[in-house]
Amino acid sequence: MTRPTVLMPSRMHDVVVEGCEERFELIRLWEAADPDAVLAERGADVRGLATGGHHTVDAALLDRLPNLQIVANFGVGYDTVDVEAATERGVIVTNTPGVLDDEVADTALGLMLMTVRELGRAERYLRAGRWATEGNYPLTDLTMTGRRLGILGLGRIGEAIAKRAEAFKVTIAGYHNRSRKDVPYRYYPSLVEMARDVDTLVVVVPGNASTRHLVNAEVLEALGPDGVLINIGRGTVVDEAALIAALKTRTIRAAGLDVFEDEPNVPQELIDLDNAVLLPHVGSASKPTRRAMGQLVVDNLTTWFAEGRALTPVNG
Repeated sequence: MTRPTVLMPSRMHDVVVEGCEERFELIRLWEAADPDAVLAERGADVRGLATGGHHTVDAALLDRLPNLQIVANFGVGYDTVDVEAATERGVIVTNTPGVLDDEVADTALGLMLMTVRELGRAERYLRAGRWATEGNYPLTDLTMTGRRLGILGLGRIGEAIAKRAEAFKVTIAGYHNRSRKDVPYRYYPSLVEMARDVDTLVVVVPGNASTRHLVNAEVLEALGPDGVLINIGRGTVVDEAALIAALKTRTIRAAGLDVFEDEPNVPQELIDLDNAVLLPHVGSASKPTRRAMGQLVVDNLTTWFAEGRALTPVNG
């Protein structure tokens, strides 16, 4: 039996590459001297597409793959895939939820601790020799205990963050989603209202047209001068220019960010701020978690071609 042909535009985790080579005919487009020529010659053969990172799967690419059945995306976020265009063409899109929830939630709590307790600044103080020459690092104004947390996007990861935060005696003040969930936390239909009632806002929603700049100047002003913003969702959800202004003017106290609007390009203005903790999008970046994500990409493709169903579809 002929093996299904899977296209991989850019190199992915070894688990994905090796799994696809074992089960399918894999077109390694990133190795092609002329990718356009490969797509022109082989595009009609492609039935599956494995993708991740910053590679864009748009209508133009989909049109070059007329027999495509499935796009298997590496990551819980799928903002680089035009899901609407895929749906219009009858193409299923999958992501990799569940297997990275704990890792990303851990990162969110790490950012919260670093931001609230100024742990990164304290470490730099020690490394610069200032402890020995200037004395103890100044007492931090903020502490974790008793903070009021609002969650923008209470999905699997948001719920995992809430459970961890409660262990630090943080109050889960509420959440803002498109719709109410059956959870023991208050639902806020208004993000501004929630920001006004909390002092810590964690962003967990994916990036797309409907979430772009949800966290804007109005939300940041509502969060207030003791407010802390944590973003482990997508950089486009936060108006970065408004955030920089809010941090400079102390409209909010601090921010802890793992994601940015134009990755990997982080504005120098943000880098220069001493009240911003910045990580290079490492939320799920451990070897065990990335292996599990890669395996789910392969499993989605395998199940689709063997049984006609996807394990983790986002549009079906």
